[in-house]
Amino acid sequence: MSDLSVFFAQNNLADITEEFIVSERFKDKAGQPVPWKIRSMTEAENEAIRKSATKRIKVKNSGYTTEVDSEEYIARLAVSSVVFPNLKDAALQESYQVKGADALLRKMLLPGEYAALIQKVQELNGFDKDMNELIEEVKN
Repeated sequence: MSDLSVFFAQNNLADITEEFIVSERFKDKAGQPVPWKIRSMTEAENEAIRKSATKRIKVKNSGYTTEVDSEEYIARLAVSSVVFPNLKDAALQESYQVKGADALLRKMLLPGEYAALIQKVQELNGFDKDMNELIEEVKN
């Protein structure tokens, strides 16, 4: 039988933090791009984010159903994963004339930069494999 202690909380490497150059446009005093710090999260945090992006929708003749707004979910996932810069900083939001971390993120970044950040956040949180790849792995 294997050693069960490898699964104990203190041995879990769940808190992964990485630095990532999201944009070459944000430079320090030496002219070098400033990396952003991005962290992984637990499934409990992910579930809370997913629930916050779920909306109740009225269905004709059959009551209500729920639906996850995928764009809102992805934006909230990114905001929760970004440690630096502090997207919740009031002065930073004010400098872009927005309120809210998700609005700030969308205003700060170009579309390609935003897509790169989303991809990195998904990778860091274990969403780096395509669903079709996972299905093939399970089959084999």
